[in-house]
Amino acid sequence: MHFHFISCYIMKVLKFGGTSVGSPERIRGVKKIIESQGSPCLIVVSAFQGITDDLKHLSELASNRDDKYEILLDKVIAKHIDFVRQLIVKNKQNIVIEDIKNISDDLRETLNGIYLLRELSKHSLDQTLGTGEILSSLIISNLIDDCRLIDARNFIKTDSNFGFANVDFGKTDTLITKSLAGARNRIIVPGFIASNERGETTTLGRGGSDYTASIFAAALNAEVLEIWTDVDGFMTADPKKVERAYAIESLTYSEAIELSHFGARVIYTPTLRPVYKKNIPIIVLNTFNPGSKGTIISNKANDNHISPIKGISSIDHIDLITLQGTGMVGVTGTSMRLFGALARKNINIVLITQASSEYSITFAVSPTDSVIASDALNEEFKIEIDHNKELKILIEKNLSIIAIVGERMKNTPGISATLFRSLGRNGINVIATAQGSSELNISVVIKNESLKKALNVIHDGFFLSRFKEMYLFIAGTGLVGTSLMKQLQNQYSTLVSEHNLKINLIGVTNSRKMFIDKKGIPLENYREVLKTSGEKGDISVFIQQMTRLNLRNAVFIDCTANEDVASRYGEILSKYVSIVTANKIACSSEQSYYQQLKSIANERGVRFMYETTVGGGLPIIKTINDLVLSGDKILKVEAVLSGTMNFIFNELSPEMPLSNAIRKAREIGYSEPDPRVDLSGTDVVRKIMILSREAGYSIEREDVIINKFLPDECFKGDLNDFFEKVKEYDAEFEQKRKELTKQNRKWRFFATMELGKAKVELLTIGSDHPSFNLEGSNNIILLTTDRYKELPMVIKGYGAGADVTAAGVFADLMRVVNV
Repeated sequence: MHFHFISCYIMKVLKFGGTSVGSPERIRGVKKIIESQGSPCLIVVSAFQGITDDLKHLSELASNRDDKYEILLDKVIAKHIDFVRQLIVKNKQNIVIEDIKNISDDLRETLNGIYLLRELSKHSLDQTLGTGEILSSLIISNLIDDCRLIDARNFIKTDSNFGFANVDFGKTDTLITKSLAGARNRIIVPGFIASNERGETTTLGRGGSDYTASIFAAALNAEVLEIWTDVDGFMTADPKKVERAYAIESLTYSEAIELSHFGARVIYTPTLRPVYKKNIPIIVLNTFNPGSKGTIISNKANDNHISPIKGISSIDHIDLITLQGTGMVGVTGTSMRLFGALARKNINIVLITQASSEYSITFAVSPTDSVIASDALNEEFKIEIDHNKELKILIEKNLSIIAIVGERMKNTPGISATLFRSLGRNGINVIATAQGSSELNISVVIKNESLKKALNVIHDGFFLSRFKEMYLFIAGTGLVGTSLMKQLQNQYSTLVSEHNLKINLIGVTNSRKMFIDKKGIPLENYREVLKTSGEKGDISVFIQQMTRLNLRNAVFIDCTANEDVASRYGEILSKYVSIVTANKIACSSEQSYYQQLKSIANERGVRFMYETTVGGGLPIIKTINDLVLSGDKILKVEAVLSGTMNFIFNELSPEMPLSNAIRKAREIGYSEPDPRVDLSGTDVVRKIMILSREAGYSIEREDVIINKFLPDECFKGDLNDFFEKVKEYDAEFEQKRKELTKQNRKWRFFATMELGKAKVELLTIGSDHPSFNLEGSNNIILLTTDRYKELPMVIKGYGAGADVTAAGVFADLMRVVNV
């Protein structure tokens, strides 16, 4: 192999990472990109994908006297020879393969020494790891037309800090500018490697090929540095964790440094320093999507970005160490001792936060450094910890860091509020936080188990997502549940196109079966999925699985009339899941439970919506809430609250006796599955209790007076017995109906609440009453308040029916979205 010293006029530096050169097919793509450049360029290449890891592994095997290292080494060599045979023209193949064998012989000799000494020093490891780039650059230089290969070790000079060598920029820049000053052909350079003053191979750290490219670009005053990788640029968040993440058009150097420091692995962080000093822009581009714009990094970013933050970065695993105690308060030099002790152990600190009281200092480190850091502090503060008992060390594990970054965060109010509100509403606890005075980033430490959820809610909270998403868990597939599913399906496209809202059905259950799929359940065939893939229905298991998914913006929708489901609302709300319900039981149970649910929802920052428990889709509860909130006092409520009862009594005629009218109400879905719930007044009692409570009165079920219009014996036995007994009263009710018709009066089943006292009863009303012309299953509510004494406020409209109730549930769901 021959490395050439040449001179050239470099306009552009390109760097291709391991994934970009991961296969012969990908390398051909790289060749097209290089040959499409219109001006002289310098190309830095990484080792082929996976090779550096293989070299590290076989080095470790050799140090453990494991002969398997030779097998792995042979595979590595064979892979490179195979690449040669697929990429290089035949008349050059033998020469290149001979060079590979010579390089491999040197590598084998180094590994044999490691094997014999049973020791893998950082020095030796650098000799083996650097071989990957030497081999890849050799092969690619023989593929690209009109190019020369140079050895980065002859140009980049470092100290002897093997593994993470520090560059001597004075010597390096002189060597590069002196040797590369005027020729006009392409140059191929192996990344990652350098050499110390003794000529020994050193490396620039994992990801160091980026750094190599930056060093050459800065020394040559290149017009631009292009980093070719496997993504479309810096993303707003890790696309593996946030599916809606997208490429950022532009970043400042400072923004890119912050994002890289906190885990964005697009660019090796030290890469930014040399080009920043020379004000050379970096463009991050996708080798597999060459037409994408990528991300431009320069001293001034595009101001067209809507959000004040540019991106969200994260470090998956960190430990948090706290030095805490009275021994720090008012004592100068404590911080210097702490960070000095850590520096002596070469421990990298990711984040620092200190209490203003000086009672504690907290910092984050990699879990691999946690024990070393703790030992260093125990040694440094031995007297204060062991003898004076004034300090102690606390270590918290299984944590992650999230950083939001953006130059425009500075002097923009509400950034922290949005961040913490987004996390708090979704049940994500912030363990520590830090923000520099530059206001360039805000960092938070959370439990690792919440990382993915946190990234997504923050991404949504700052409008970085094109769509806001909701994750629905629906209980009940009866008339209301079925209608809701149809309405969601019909409105899906409109919600996406006009409101940027995606509704995802994740779980559905009924009394027989249940099914949950994190990937989503198609709205159009949920019944088939439930039938063929569902397991035995169990609301307890369903809720456990729902909360275990820990999804952001999760909503539990109760379309049942089930008491067991209603009894679990507290558990659901406590897990930061909002509830939308048409089930009246929870809000009409004990006053204490009703208050508890509202308190939990308020404390957790989630929504508990139950508008449809009274009046179907009519805005009754919302209206009462608005009146009370604005300082009005509800004095009296008079209401026909049962669409079922109103339908039944409006249907009565010589041809439609009472028993048939009840059957018809049940068949078309106006009544409960068991109409005795309506006819006994139970349903109306629940509704007037809910309205009374919303009006500010404390009321229990036994406080409501019920005047039934059918004797108790009708409500004994099963449903068939009920209908048989009701028939006995058909004639009596028909006779009364005729008399009322002559008097120009009608029946209305009224619920009345006055100053906290409530009753339900069947009344007759004249033509002057607002409810006289109430048709079908309509409801009417008359609200007498301090402001509406002379003429009560009237709310009137459809109050029963699956479609109307489902529409009300849908409307409540939209209120959850827009909170």
